[in-house]
Amino acid sequence: GLRLLENGCSILDVGGESTRPGAREVTSAEELERVVGVIKKIKKYSPSAIISVDTRKAVVAEKALQAGASIVNDISAGSFDKKMFSVIAKYKAGICLMHSQGLPENMQDKPYYENVLLDIYDYLGEKITEAKSKGISREKLIIDPGIGFGKSFSHNMEIIKKVSLFLGLGCPLMIGLSRKSFIGEIISERLPAGRLVGSIAATLKTLKDGVHIFRVHDVKETADAIKVWN
Repeated sequence: GLRLLENGCSILDVGGESTRPGAREVTSAEELERVVGVIKKIKKYSPSAIISVDTRKAVVAEKALQAGASIVNDISAGSFDKKMFSVIAKYKAGICLMHSQGLPENMQDKPYYENVLLDIYDYLGEKITEAKSKGISREKLIIDPGIGFGKSFSHNMEIIKKVSLFLGLGCPLMIGLSRKSFIGEIISERLPAGRLVGSIAATLKTLKDGVHIFRVHDVKETADAIKVWN
C-alpha cells in the first residue's frame, strides 16, 4: 500500500472480499480481519493517505471508517446491505456508487439489458437520489458504470465508447478497466497480468472522454501514462 502511494496513487482502495465473476461471499468477520489492521497501519505510516474501503457490508464499512478510511467503494451501490447509506451519512464519508447486475456468483450468466447505457444511467440516477434522501450530500458521491459486472463484451464496449454520457449525472466519474477480461478478448491474452498495455490504452481513451478516477492495478505505469497524456 505504501509503495502504491509512493508510485502516484491518489486514493488507496483496500478490499477484503473478491467480487470478480464467480467469487464466493466472504464472512464479515473474515473481511474485517483482512482490512482493518491494514488501514490502521497505512494511516500510521502515511497519515495524509486517502483510503477507500472496497466492501458491500455496512459493518465492514463502519469499522474501516473508524480505522481511517474516508470513502466506501460499494459495488452494489448500497443495494446489498440496506444499512450502508446510514453508515455513510453518520461518518460524512464519501461513497462510490457502482452499477452491477446480479451477484459476483452469477453476474456473468447471460447478462441482459433493454438498453445498456440508459439502464445504467437510470440506475445510477436513482441511487444518487436515494443516497441524498438518506442524508448523504451530492459532493460525497462518485459513480461507476461497473465494467465487467454483469456485462457482456459488447455491453462493455458500448459503455467505453459512450462513457461521457454518465457525466450528465453531475458526479465525479470512476471507471475500472485495468486487466479486465474485455481487454484479454481484444488482445488474446488469457493472463490478467499480461494486459497492462491494453489497460493503459483503455484508460487514455476514457480519460479523453472526461473520466475523473481510474481504479488500477499498475499504479506507476498508469500515473506515468496520464502525466504524459496531460
